[in-house]
Amino acid sequence: MANEPKNQGEGDKEADRRYRKRQEDFLLNNDVEKAALRAAPETDAEAQELNAAEAEGKSHAKGEDPALRKRPPSN
Repeated sequence: MANEPKNQGEGDKEADRRYRKRQEDFLLNNDVEKAALRAAPETDAEAQELNAAEAEGKSHAKGEDPALRKRPPSN
């Protein structure tokens, strides 16, 4: 039992820390713009497929989080 990973539930701080560290490492060690260009669709058919997949995903969404549109208070 001592070797079993502990389950922290939805508030897993260790997993959050690992995720944030990997994101930071990626941003510091990679050319993000080049990666984005490499990930772009290569054909019109691929672009249409990606757009269809995005539309399908959005059709299941409850809507945009209003907090994304809030402006921070000006000082």
